[in-house]
Amino acid sequence: MREQAWASRFPRCLVLIIAALASCSSADLRPCQETDYDYQYTECDSTGSRWRVAIPRSPSSCSDLPPPARGTDCSFSCPAGMFLEMGAQQCTPCAAGSYSLGSGLRFDQWDAVPAGFSSLASFLDSGPNGEDIQACNSSSWTPQGVYLESNRDECTVSLVYAVHLEKKGSVSFTYQYPDNNIFFEFYVQNEQCQEMAQTDDQKWIKVTNTGEWDTHTVNLKSGTNILYWRTTGILVGGKMVKPVLLKNIQIEGVAYTSECFLCRPGWFSSAPGSSSCRPCPANTFSTKGASACTSCPERQYSHEGWGECKRRPPCSEKDYFQIHTACDGEGKTQVLYRWVEPKICVENVTGAVELPTEVQRKPCPPCNPGYYNSNSNDCLPCPPGTYSDGTYVCTECPAGTEPVLGYEYKWWNVLPSNMKTSCFNVGNSKCDDMSGLMCGPPGWAVAGDHIRSAAGSSDNDYLILSLHVPGFKVPASLSGMTGADYGWITFVFETICSGDCELYFMMDVNMKSTTVVESWEGSKEKQSYSHSMSRNASVTFTWAFQRTNHALDVRRYVSDAVKLYSISVTNVLDGVASACRACALVPQNSQRAGSSCVPCPAGFYIDTGTNRCQECPPNTHLAGHHTYGQDACVACGLGSISNKEHSRCYSDCSFSHTENNRTLTFDLSPMSDVASLIIGPSFTSKGTKYLHLFNISLCGHEGRRAAVCTDNVTDASSKDDQSDAAQLVSSVDSFVCQSTIIPADGRGFRMAISSQSISLADAFVGATVDSVLDWVDAKPDLFPAKARDVPDINFFYRSTQATASCDHGRSSVITVRCNPEKSDRGELSVPSSCPAGTCDGCTFHFLWESASGCPRCAEDDYHPIEGACKGGVQETLYVWNEPKVCTKGVSLPPRSSSPCEAIALWLKVGVGGGAFVAVLLIALTCYFWKKNKRLEYKYSRLVMSANKECELPAADSCALAEGEEPDDDVVYAQKKPSLLGKLRAIAHKHERGESCESVQLNSSQCDRWVLG
Repeated sequence: MREQAWASRFPRCLVLIIAALASCSSADLRPCQETDYDYQYTECDSTGSRWRVAIPRSPSSCSDLPPPARGTDCSFSCPAGMFLEMGAQQCTPCAAGSYSLGSGLRFDQWDAVPAGFSSLASFLDSGPNGEDIQACNSSSWTPQGVYLESNRDECTVSLVYAVHLEKKGSVSFTYQYPDNNIFFEFYVQNEQCQEMAQTDDQKWIKVTNTGEWDTHTVNLKSGTNILYWRTTGILVGGKMVKPVLLKNIQIEGVAYTSECFLCRPGWFSSAPGSSSCRPCPANTFSTKGASACTSCPERQYSHEGWGECKRRPPCSEKDYFQIHTACDGEGKTQVLYRWVEPKICVENVTGAVELPTEVQRKPCPPCNPGYYNSNSNDCLPCPPGTYSDGTYVCTECPAGTEPVLGYEYKWWNVLPSNMKTSCFNVGNSKCDDMSGLMCGPPGWAVAGDHIRSAAGSSDNDYLILSLHVPGFKVPASLSGMTGADYGWITFVFETICSGDCELYFMMDVNMKSTTVVESWEGSKEKQSYSHSMSRNASVTFTWAFQRTNHALDVRRYVSDAVKLYSISVTNVLDGVASACRACALVPQNSQRAGSSCVPCPAGFYIDTGTNRCQECPPNTHLAGHHTYGQDACVACGLGSISNKEHSRCYSDCSFSHTENNRTLTFDLSPMSDVASLIIGPSFTSKGTKYLHLFNISLCGHEGRRAAVCTDNVTDASSKDDQSDAAQLVSSVDSFVCQSTIIPADGRGFRMAISSQSISLADAFVGATVDSVLDWVDAKPDLFPAKARDVPDINFFYRSTQATASCDHGRSSVITVRCNPEKSDRGELSVPSSCPAGTCDGCTFHFLWESASGCPRCAEDDYHPIEGACKGGVQETLYVWNEPKVCTKGVSLPPRSSSPCEAIALWLKVGVGGGAFVAVLLIALTCYFWKKNKRLEYKYSRLVMSANKECELPAADSCALAEGEEPDDDVVYAQKKPSLLGKLRAIAHKHERGESCESVQLNSSQCDRWVLG
């Protein structure tokens, strides 16, 4: 009790001490007037009491300040429209031209950053070499008049405001968050800089639809609350992000408001005690704190909420637009011209143009397919079961056919009943039924063979065109295609821009969340875009065109436009038919046999001869958008098989290849699970570190895509994985998908950021050792191969969804390479020349080296080695061929042994034959040597006889002397014959069968004889 009493007396003692000191030091000063001081309250004590004290505006400038007085209770507050007058300590109504929230604060004027707010830019990532990044010093939240705009770069910028609440309160703010490539969070800290406990719904801000505003509210505790609005751009693709916009920040829970807030320029409050201000109407203006608006002078104008008027420019061709009237009784349409509203130009000045008054009558275009021209020249939808191409009356579908239901708009004389057009102004708070401000003229205008964007009131307006589809219904003739999409939307468009215009194509499923499907920047040539619907749901497709995302009040880019030439949606529930399609009939053996259509079972096509259901052949699948005829069953690609329903082809992670009369079999099942590859880090121009994450499913699950990439930026507060937004936005399933990862380290985030998830491979094309399949090139030179006899296996994938940069969609190639040094799971890599995995942005290449990429071992992969015969036993050992490039498969046979002899039979025969040949050669050599000696003896005798008389006697007889041999008569010429020559002479003589010979000696000189 004593402590409480001292606590209650302490503020009073402190006030008395201050008053006594002031009176002692101000004896010679003039008395204070009311304008010399302000009243303030002391801090509340433990009993909830406080004192009112007078604080001089200039110290030591006057004397005799009012004495302290007991103040109001600490929980006291005035109602809205009133403020606490500190002199009388009573609630007083605000004067006209001002407003008050009572116990709250409101910030809705953003010509400058209000007092108390601060913008802190930081870049908590260090550079690649560890240096500090100074590139964010110029990044900040920027005031734009009616809203506050965040930074557009990858810097982290925080908008900070500190407020002290005497009681529990709240903070609410209106925001626009259209781009999921920027990270936007709101959190609260106490005076010790400790973050308050917040749920994910409170901290992570939800993305808004393009052009729409949303409100976020967070409860606050009493005491000091430091509020943070923090943004971080994710600029990893070179594309600028769209900033976050803030307006109407309101804080509840302050104890009192000692003054009212003046209305901002362009707004007013006409009555005292106002809790808010109202905008001035068009062509009026007001200054700050105005109680009424003033009309603009002649030849000046203003839009709603403007604080000043501008001079009206001379009218030009940009200030009017063309419209087409409905068809009249003669089948004619009129081309009229209207001023863009609100009209801001003047006609009767030099250089101004006048509105064209010439009325042009043109023949009405035909009705759109599925509609017919009634007697009133209105296009009406064909009744159910009938069809028309728009030029003739509706006709019933023949027996055995069914209508092809859908929407096909290619003539634009009037806007179809299921389409709406409007335009949203970014900075204005007034909204129509579609949460935007109508800009006078419609957002889009029909123009005969196309529909185009209208002028709008300013260049940063969103011009909106929407088409509602109640749902989809797969016709009976397509029921056999279990894996087919429910429907497709295809449109042909063209953008003509001189600035930074952008066209968005969006979809809203079941009226829950609008998401951007694709966008195009700048001028684009006439092209077609298609998108498939994988779910049967009610969908609203929206086209939004913005000429520039910078705040402009003038129409500088009014000539920039987008043109839509045609829109086609298939399989629409309750749609109209432009043609009929053959369908399957009830089987003849059925009790209901007739001409009515029946759905075919999954994997069946419609036979063209009988119109009955027939199952597709093995390893074929139903492709395209029809099931009529066997050609609807398309053969699976190389290395793939079909599932039971013939809805898709897939790889079962096995592959075989025949080369040089040898079949190689591969088992890739160890590589079937989803693998991940992280590339980086890379850095943006301002040093943001990011990684590329690829999730790869080589074979999938029987054709179903198993790789999943998830965004946690788009809607971090959504935890319901079954929600429409989660299914359509936050995750992507594919064979190959990519996400951009910004690590948590150094950025101040509690988790890594995953964004920009895209699919690179929606469908499996095939697997082959060839480098090209279905126009997709594997480019083998990107991965130089080592000298191995095993070929690489290329898995080809395709994503048919066209993008702004890839007209034919993206494609991917996974090259599986045998590497016995790797594990069965293997290792992924990308080309060194294309570190992001792609060289052109459309085709992605990956190399997967694995031991599983080697063929299964077969009998041709090993050979036997026979040992020596020892003890009559010979062992045989089997070894792998080197280098070994196979895995698993057959095993090496065990070591074997067989009986053998020490000397083999063939060896014995060989030795015997060799010995016989050697003896024979020796005998022949001796025989011919002896013959040679005898011949030499004969020759010598002849020579000696001839030399005695220098003439040889003529032979007179063929008889041989006693002891002579018949084979010794040989004729020699000039030189001594060799042994071989002698043998030839003897053989020649025997062939002739001569028993004697005559020798004629011819002498050319006396000392030389020749036997001839």
